[in-house]
Amino acid sequence: MPEKSRFRIFIGERNPLVVAALGDMISRDDRFDLVGSVQAGEAFLRAASASTPQFDLAVLGWKLSDMDAGAVMTEMQRRSLHARLVIFSNDHDIAILKQCVRLGVQGFCYQFDDPAILFDTLVAVANGRICVPYLDVSKINDTPMSRLTTRERELLSVLADGWTNLQIATRTGISENTVKYHLRNLYDKLDVRNRAMAVALYTGEKNRGRV
Repeated sequence: MPEKSRFRIFIGERNPLVVAALGDMISRDDRFDLVGSVQAGEAFLRAASASTPQFDLAVLGWKLSDMDAGAVMTEMQRRSLHARLVIFSNDHDIAILKQCVRLGVQGFCYQFDDPAILFDTLVAVANGRICVPYLDVSKINDTPMSRLTTRERELLSVLADGWTNLQIATRTGISENTVKYHLRNLYDKLDVRNRAMAVALYTGEKNRGRV
């Protein structure tokens, strides 16, 4: 009988220890061949854009040396690049999983899961299926920003433009104390401690096209 072809695996991960561990596990499994690895998102994008596919599916850590996997997937969409991806995250933040699902990831698992889960996920994705942890899809677009009122979004926008409390009070006709009250409510909703954190969150969401 002809030898069964192996799935070619490509790794994008900034941590050499993780790459070494994955490579060792893959080498012990006769269903897969490791064909290469990179640490940077741009290097992965170059590999994914090759005219002849170098791999059947890729394992991407969430944090690469120059960008996160969300930025990689966004850029793949912009460039119309197609590759089967499994995100291998070391962060249990549910927002990361939600973002990956919104961006159309085919597979997702955690670095602290049993290795069998990763290999089951790889096999499923290699065979054209989607394999991600359970997620309430009705809440897939539920982000801190989505819970803000129109007025709170406007307030956050002028904060990002650098307005001071006095400028906000003067231009909206309310007292500075009232501005501070609204800001405290805004910070509570966003689960941040101060103006800088709120602006950073707003800027990140805006860059992802969700504001």
